[in-house]
Amino acid sequence: MTRFAVPGRIAVSEQAASVWQTATLTEIRRETPQAATFRLAVPDWAGHLPGQHLLLRLTAADGYVAQRHYSIASAPDGSGHIELTLDRVPDGEVSGWFHTVARPGDTVEVRGPLSGFFAWPGDRPALLIGAGSGVVPLMSMIRHHRARGLAVPLRMLVSARSPEELIYASELGAETTPVFTRSAPPGVPVGRMTTAHVAPLLAEPPVGGWEAYVCGSNGFAEHASRLLVAAGQPVDHIRIERFG
Repeated sequence: MTRFAVPGRIAVSEQAASVWQTATLTEIRRETPQAATFRLAVPDWAGHLPGQHLLLRLTAADGYVAQRHYSIASAPDGSGHIELTLDRVPDGEVSGWFHTVARPGDTVEVRGPLSGFFAWPGDRPALLIGAGSGVVPLMSMIRHHRARGLAVPLRMLVSARSPEELIYASELGAETTPVFTRSAPPGVPVGRMTTAHVAPLLAEPPVGGWEAYVCGSNGFAEHASRLLVAAGQPVDHIRIERFG
């Protein structure tokens, strides 16, 4: 495995992140056949940076507790609401509950925000590379970029098996290039992300260069980070969030 440094950690309030809060589900939006967005009201939410995640806790009637880490999909906006986009995982205790049982008005517990290493405060050019649900924290960055009208360059490459499985497809704009690995619209090549997708973005980098954010499965994260290094991206300017 390639070793990548973690530059410029961003301070996270340990006091705020250590407190469990009650979150009320207010809305459910279908994104793809296997993914949905769940909007939660958290009145005392201290705020977050794009790219951060939280710890979510479910407690059953018999006292059984299940906890999972989930990336935050929404941009920080001070509304007292946050959004999570969850894939339905086969036999997943928590994702299964959200996709089959949860209804608006239900409550869960959340703690965060957590982890500053993958956060992007919007202060430097960002090159985002994700696959599948790895697009979730990257979408928080894109939403933040749009909401604040930031002029700093931002681009995203996102890999999905098909257009139907591309999360947030209706929201993606000119900053995003999708890569489809199994089926694609007419005229769009099918295949894994390659140097041909990454190299043009690094051939003419913005002033100061890119800060690269890679999110996806272990295999995808390793593959994408190797493409970046081969195309000339400095290793100490690659941040990686892995899952699975």
